[in-house]
Amino acid sequence: MHIYTHDTCLEHTVAQGHPERPERLSHLLAHLQNCGISREYPTRLAPTATPADVLRAHPQTHLGFLESMRPDSGVVPVDPDTWMSPASLNAALTAAGAVCAGVDDVLSGSTQRVFCAVRPPGHHAESDSAMGFCLLNSVAIGALKALTSPDINRVAIFDFDVHHGNGTVEIFRDNPSVLVCSSFQHPYYPNRYDNLKQPNIVNTPLAAGTESQDFRKAVEDSWTTAVAQHQPDIILVSAGFDAHFLDPLAQLNLEEEDFAWVTRLITDFAADTPTRGIISTLEGGYDLNALSHSVEVHLRALSLS
Repeated sequence: MHIYTHDTCLEHTVAQGHPERPERLSHLLAHLQNCGISREYPTRLAPTATPADVLRAHPQTHLGFLESMRPDSGVVPVDPDTWMSPASLNAALTAAGAVCAGVDDVLSGSTQRVFCAVRPPGHHAESDSAMGFCLLNSVAIGALKALTSPDINRVAIFDFDVHHGNGTVEIFRDNPSVLVCSSFQHPYYPNRYDNLKQPNIVNTPLAAGTESQDFRKAVEDSWTTAVAQHQPDIILVSAGFDAHFLDPLAQLNLEEEDFAWVTRLITDFAADTPTRGIISTLEGGYDLNALSHSVEVHLRALSLS
């Protein structure tokens, strides 16, 4: 298993008191060192995504907007939830670059499992909009890069963040080569594209207060048939851990073992399809200890499969 990260992702700063703070990543990386995962799988430096990679998912006008918003100092709001500092665009390009590097690694055969310990998150970024803490849609950029390979005809994206992956759905709603399965608290932010009816879009809404058993049943029932029909050649994961019962931003009641379970489900999907490998990237998760322990079980389930 390859684990990608970069100090640039720590340099993306936000307004004081904002939940998507650099400590999310620094605390996680320290935990992965302390629990031994980083010794078994030493972290690798994530590269920067190329313009060609980014422009498959976002128009040049979006990149230009982000460049125009980049401050010389301090932080500025892109929308009420999303902030930029001088290093933010580089951090977003690095987060996307990590996913692209993971795709390259899987396609080269050097590994079948990749995790990107990066920030800012990406799954709310629509093709022409930054929102929900997200500037660029890293998982969409990686999926579209994968589809440039002659060996990849179908991609599956699984998103278990507590917030709906509206950006990923928007980007791929008319692309039958990409299956997007997203579980999320509903009704809840961002309330966009969550009722879309498309064969390649599987939305799995969960009521506030949902616990393990109902989460597992809803995900297994809605995702299993879709992935069996799609037969992906590669899998990407938007791995958000804010459905944890300790997370301050939502009201689902999952525990660490639920994240291990959904990871094993995804690896079972990979085993039953032509999937070459799995690339997972960090999305949400805002209680530092819950995030770190949830990522740990996610990685152990990913690496043992």
